Amino acid sequence: MKSAASFALALFAALALSLVSCAPPADAPLVDPELAREIAAIKAVDNHAHPVRPTAAGEPADIEYDALPVDNLEAQSDPIRQRAHSPEVTEATEKLFGSGKDAKAAAMRAHGADYAVWILDRVGIETMLANRVAVGPGLPAPRFRWVPFADALMYPLDNRGMIHNSDQAAFFPLEEKLLTRYYQESGVTGKPAKLGDYLDKVVRPTLERHKKGGALAEKFEMAYLRTLAIDNPSREDAEKAYATGANYKALQDYIFRFIATECGRLGMAVHIHVAHGGGGYFNVSWANPLLLEPLLNDPALRKTTFVAIHGGWPYTREITPLLTKPNFYVDFSEQTAFNTPHDVAEVLRAWLAYVPEKVMFATDAYPFSPELGWEEAAYIAGATGREALGRALTLMMHDREITRERAVELARMVMRENARKLYALK
Repeated sequence: MKSAASFALALFAALALSLVSCAPPADAPLVDPELAREIAAIKAVDNHAHPVRPTAAGEPADIEYDALPVDNLEAQSDPIRQRAHSPEVTEATEKLFGSGKDAKAAAMRAHGADYAVWILDRVGIETMLANRVAVGPGLPAPRFRWVPFADALMYPLDNRGMIHNSDQAAFFPLEEKLLTRYYQESGVTGKPAKLGDYLDKVVRPTLERHKKGGALAEKFEMAYLRTLAIDNPSREDAEKAYATGANYKALQDYIFRFIATECGRLGMAVHIHVAHGGGGYFNVSWANPLLLEPLLNDPALRKTTFVAIHGGWPYTREITPLLTKPNFYVDFSEQTAFNTPHDVAEVLRAWLAYVPEKVMFATDAYPFSPELGWEEAAYIAGATGREALGRALTLMMHDREITRERAVELARMVMRENARKLYALK
């Protein structure tokens, strides 16, 4: 017994010594300096953002940056980093525009219609995927690539029974307004009598019109309205729901699957908000990424690529095993707005050690407030994302999981190459 105890003690001591030897020196930089320079120089592809279109004096303000804008909802407790006078917001404003109360307005006037492109140059972004109702002047391709919204197509019936709080009371009328727009753009005057006509005359033409207009993907903000749990109802059940209004969820689920299948046919990805969201009534459990697993496992949808926008936060560990699904990708937007580089680095390290080819940089640049516009949000997310990526890769290098050369390769994959490959960008 004594020899066994001595052996166990020696083994524990050796293990403890090994762990100490692997720990970074106390004065070691959080990001390897050479790696930091490499990451800073990468011209990024931003997988998800809501840029605001520059407008001239006298023009109406741009309101098409989101189908469901969250800035006018009932007050919530904002994360510290997003508050108007946080150090992050103050730094972003000064770095982008300099000091002075009117510096930002002066930059807008000076750059005019080129203002949004100028912002991309300032924050090191080569291409930004613009998740908007429409793109319009001032957001030119190829610097901005369009991702429109498909949610409205899921709700062709009376939605009053789905409204349970003030957030939903604000959101559903906006979806109905957008669906009316899709009717008009499809040359349809009102809700068709049969589901087949609705799919053939409204849903499919809308998706084809978006594709022709340059869309790379369709976006769903579903978790703001209902759970991400999508069942697989029959056509008969969906037609009955469309005709009677009963079992409305079955109709929504059928339409979602129809849209996802069409996106696969058209070569567009499906972007889904999978994370905590804005508004004090957001139901976080509705956005659990594991709810998507039946879709990812469905052979009928394997030709459709799904992208989890915002990386499932706070369910980031649940995202990791889903990355083995051949048609599933993730970005880490929004996390870089709410969370510190330390927290984001922990998430990225787990993903990069698992399936690094599926991980993409994004900012979620959004006009959150007068102080925190999409420009400042892009700066904060870009700086946080690059630092977090550097921290994650530095720790992996120190633990001898990767070489410096591999770290640089992974950085380029995350910041641009994974997205370029997914969307076939030149």
